[in-house]
Amino acid sequence: MSSCLAVSRASLSLSQLRILALASLGGALEFYDFVIFAFLAKLIAAHFFPASQAEWLRQAEAFGLFGAGYLARPLGGIVMAHFGDTSGRKKVFTLSVLLMAVPTLMMGLLPSYQTLGVSAPLILLILRIMQGAAIGGEAPGGWVFVSEHAPRGRIGLATGLLTGGLTGGIFLGSVVILTMHSIMKPDDVAAWGWRIPFILGGIFGFGAMFLRRWLDETPIFREMQEKAKTASTLPAKILIRDHRRGILCSMMMTWTLTAAIVVLILMMPPMMQTLHNISSSETMLASLAATLCLTLSVVAASALTDTVSLKTLSAICGVGLAIGAMGLYSVSPLFPHTLVFWAAFSGLCCGFVGLVPIGMLRAFPAMVRFSGVSLSYNISYAVFGGLTPAIISALTPQTPVAPAIYVAFTAIIGCIALYFSPTEDSAS
Repeated sequence: MSSCLAVSRASLSLSQLRILALASLGGALEFYDFVIFAFLAKLIAAHFFPASQAEWLRQAEAFGLFGAGYLARPLGGIVMAHFGDTSGRKKVFTLSVLLMAVPTLMMGLLPSYQTLGVSAPLILLILRIMQGAAIGGEAPGGWVFVSEHAPRGRIGLATGLLTGGLTGGIFLGSVVILTMHSIMKPDDVAAWGWRIPFILGGIFGFGAMFLRRWLDETPIFREMQEKAKTASTLPAKILIRDHRRGILCSMMMTWTLTAAIVVLILMMPPMMQTLHNISSSETMLASLAATLCLTLSVVAASALTDTVSLKTLSAICGVGLAIGAMGLYSVSPLFPHTLVFWAAFSGLCCGFVGLVPIGMLRAFPAMVRFSGVSLSYNISYAVFGGLTPAIISALTPQTPVAPAIYVAFTAIIGCIALYFSPTEDSAS
């Protein structure tokens, strides 16, 4: 009978599958909305900054706006996590989609500098900050939400499917941009076509928000409410007082995650174009392959945590991450026209990314889980996500394999963090 019960607890019901699907869809759309700004930064710069400025300056200003979204993540994440731990996961999880859909749609409709003058970039900055605040609550909120809905024995799989949805949003953004360039004339894309991805993202975001209204509050939060175990004081205060080790380890894990995403996925196309004169079309195809394989690897690695020790997986995936980075940045340049293969290989080696949310979820008790994951993840992502490009840019002139060395170093940091991270009862 106990074996039958174990099987029952480990299976995903139709209701739970629906929750996973809606959560993953919303997460994918939010990450899509967040990253298309980077893909279209050059065109945005031309429309929202004075034509009298040098092109490099306008593009730098556009990337400055992109960076503002990262800086807004900790504040937005901490505020939304506070209410997620005190008022309910569902409310905040739905709000994050709305906070992303509104500014994304407005970006697609916002008049240019020629019409609004200096107000145009200022409004764009405000919209970008709103996006950053929304994304700061989406990933931590999604991980907590699906993990608390999933039965024991399937928490890793559920969390991995959501993480795969988040990375799938980057893939979706790449596909939309590539499709737009393939079916539209360059002049039309530059004039007005660049607005289409933002408008589509906003519309679909409102659809995701409407669908999330039908989600149920997590059983664990409902139980905390019934037993009056929700945080009676500021969750952040409890975290700093009682869970400093969990915060530190979670921040170090997230450093590894940012290195994998930023260095192997986002920075790879321009780095390969600059370092090895590889065409933009080939690097774009390589980016798509890497992102798709990343999505598959994080789902697989997360699912394995349901049956294999997290410490064992961290050692295996940490070594794999270092090997993938070395292959991409040191081996692929030796063999022309193999970049797509090595990019896909590096994506498959990014399973460590799927272990990070599992480690963070286990590091905090339910009472402050949302705040713990959000505080650690967003502060670390804001710091290391912002510093990584600068560090890589400074090290690359010394050696072209600097990006791989950096990823390998952070893989060691992440393995140590997962090994020493505290483990709370995931059902508590």
